[in-house]
Amino acid sequence: MVSIWRDPVTAYVAIGANLGDALQTVLQAFDALALLPDSRLTARSRLYRTAPHEARGPDYVNAVAQLETRLSAPDLLDALQALESQAGRQRSHLNAPRTLDLDVLMYGDARMSSPRLTLPHPRWRERAFVLYPLADVWPGCVNAEDLALVKAQAIERLPIL
Repeated sequence: MVSIWRDPVTAYVAIGANLGDALQTVLQAFDALALLPDSRLTARSRLYRTAPHEARGPDYVNAVAQLETRLSAPDLLDALQALESQAGRQRSHLNAPRTLDLDVLMYGDARMSSPRLTLPHPRWRERAFVLYPLADVWPGCVNAEDLALVKAQAIERLPIL
């Protein structure tokens, strides 16, 4: 990562885990995000339990973090993928169970599409496990129509955090 001076950007990161101690992994992910260079964790959602979406495996623990960062969007993605690797993430097949999954949902008002990164995340409005925690940290971003579209997706707010 090349550190250059830039104004901070508000970024939203989806956090999920469904292997091992998923709850502890998500809590540790918040701590790791708070330590990213040139970044500051400014908000964290509640924790939610969801069944895998378009996949199989154990239930997920999900959350969203809000960051103020001076990292570029690609550098932020690199940092998130490094955290996933440190947590033992294996990319064996599409939608495989995960020790840790970190996705950049939004990076300021950036709009981009590349083989590595699309912003905003192309499916953020289709997933209850993104919408509910995102509403915790940015209520104005999620509306009733968004929530109506995912009402068939079971989601449970965990009684901690």
